[in-house]
Amino acid sequence: MSVLIINGSTRENGSTSTALHEVARGLSDGGVESEQLWIGKDAIRPCVACYGCRNRSEGCAFGDDDGVNAAIEKLRQAEGLVIGSPVYFAGINGSLKCFLDRVFYSGRDAMKLKPAGCVVSARRAGTTSALEQVQKYPNIAQMLLVGSFYWPMVHGNNPEEVVQDREGMQIAWQLGANIAWLVKTIAAGKAAGIEPQTVLERERTNFIR
Repeated sequence: MSVLIINGSTRENGSTSTALHEVARGLSDGGVESEQLWIGKDAIRPCVACYGCRNRSEGCAFGDDDGVNAAIEKLRQAEGLVIGSPVYFAGINGSLKCFLDRVFYSGRDAMKLKPAGCVVSARRAGTTSALEQVQKYPNIAQMLLVGSFYWPMVHGNNPEEVVQDREGMQIAWQLGANIAWLVKTIAAGKAAGIEPQTVLERERTNFIR
């Protein structure tokens, strides 16, 4: 059992990574392995709504020069997902948004009914709006959004300050532990023959009359 952790910061070992390592520790203490995937600091193309992914089974039509399709393949193998982002102007990192737009549009079939958690990192404010933004991705992919005993966010201007946010670090650990429990619970349900119910034929409607 393994959970994929996406580090959406351009700083590989910054404050966001510090929080994600604590989530990983919670997963490990719960008996579930994890892999942290850093999106890097190179440019990531935005989704351009070309709909090319509808006609192919290998993910985004742009190919894999920026790691999007590789992430989708990792998600197919993973039992869960954790997304971490720094807070930029009360929202998530722009590179991460481009990354997630393409991953979740062209690869959402790889994530259905898998546990997911999100955590954000800020010096002071903007955390709640950024957290709401990033949580919308697993929500639309029918993932099972997992919480902690408080909103999953940490505060600090650098990793050293984040570690001093003891409550934030406990929240991150508990998030990982909760995901680990749900991963194992789902596995037990599948072994017992419990299958999910789903809409047989999805209808797309709008409000134009």
